[in-house]
Amino acid sequence: MLMGIVKGMVVSTQKDEHLIGTKLLIVQAVDSQHKPLRDEEVAVDAVGAGVGEYVLLCQGSSARNVFADPKMPVDLVVVGIIDKQPGD
Repeated sequence: MLMGIVKGMVVSTQKDEHLIGTKLLIVQAVDSQHKPLRDEEVAVDAVGAGVGEYVLLCQGSSARNVFADPKMPVDLVVVGIIDKQPGD
């Protein structure tokens, strides 16, 4: 699991049928000091996160297990919104 920040949203009118109805977010994985760990990526939102919020990210095959449909082409998903971090 990773910590990240939501940087924006993606609007896609044409996408795989399994992704219809999902919200896509631009997220960037960060360390505990909020420094970027890698490039921004697109994640499916499972919790209703918004731009500027720090979130928990699940990646890989575990990300697909968040949704009931095992055919969803998902590699990164937002699974939580961080309310408080160490030092807050």
